[in-house]
Amino acid sequence: MQRSEGTADELQETADGWIWQPVINYIDSKCEDFLNAESRVNRRSMPDNRVHCCLYFIAPSGHGLKPLDIEFMKRLHDKVNVIPLIAKADTLTPEECQLFKKQIMKEIQEHKIKIYEFPDTEDDEDNKLIRKIKEKMPLAVVGSNVVIEVNGKKVRGRQYPWGVAEELPLLQETGGQWLALEAKGQRDCLSFINVENGEHCDFTVLRNMLIRTHMQDLKDVTNNVHYENYRSKKLAAVTCNGVDTSKTKGQLTKSPLAQMEEERREHVMKMKKMEAEMEQVFEMKVKEKKQKLKDSEAELERRHEQMKRNLEAQYKELEEKRRVFEDEKANWEAQQRILEQQKLDASKTMEKNKKKGKIF
Repeated sequence: MQRSEGTADELQETADGWIWQPVINYIDSKCEDFLNAESRVNRRSMPDNRVHCCLYFIAPSGHGLKPLDIEFMKRLHDKVNVIPLIAKADTLTPEECQLFKKQIMKEIQEHKIKIYEFPDTEDDEDNKLIRKIKEKMPLAVVGSNVVIEVNGKKVRGRQYPWGVAEELPLLQETGGQWLALEAKGQRDCLSFINVENGEHCDFTVLRNMLIRTHMQDLKDVTNNVHYENYRSKKLAAVTCNGVDTSKTKGQLTKSPLAQMEEERREHVMKMKKMEAEMEQVFEMKVKEKKQKLKDSEAELERRHEQMKRNLEAQYKELEEKRRVFEDEKANWEAQQRILEQQKLDASKTMEKNKKKGKIF
């Protein structure tokens, strides 16, 4: 965690450049260290010290963003995940805080400032939680580094000079962040805030988001978006001699562009060689396939001729049998006709003999 103290209330240029330049230089230096670690031969130990999140504290003026805030966040939103926060939110009433939040988000959209976008998930419960966090943006936080005992319980909070208080029921129902005092005979005085109570401020929401729910997504966005943008610009600025043309201190020992071009040529040659080998193998397989087809065609023709000859022989045999059958049939029919004629003649003879016997 790196802390950047408040620098100014208005836009101004210092001896080291604009007031946001030290922050940008720090973010770029961490990306430069990671890029150099990636360029080494031994990349087993690569500590990730890149800046994954920037908590930008906005003064609780109640009037919206200052020109400094707008320009500062514009300079940072392409380099790091920006999460706007309202600092010292205990100086605002709940109504003032809500109006201030709406005004800030309106100005962020008007000036096209890209703050951290919460990712959508497939889980309905996670989506509900993300929607609640989005509704609270920018988060209003109150800081405290002391633990105070209230009604026998130790809580982390802020105690005001006029005493420690119990929570006022009416304000509790309305989600208020102020507490009522019962000390030294006084009542209904505002005196104590528990920073870990979600009804008092958004500190727990911020803590859970950074440590529990969205830490990995912040790292992924840094690696896949912000670091890749820095890496692309850095490599594009490197000449063929390995010298960085930008004014930053980091230098690479070898030109990545030349290395990429050499690797590209080797890859092209390798692909051409593989293509030639594949063409040779393809032609050989085509020839083998054609030869197999020719052999199969010749075998099929031979089988066809053999079957044709067999069928012709069977046809001749059947024709011979049919002819023999027809001859036998004709002989049998002739014999049958002769027998019928003989029977007819015999019957006629018998009739004549009977008639002669009657006469005599």
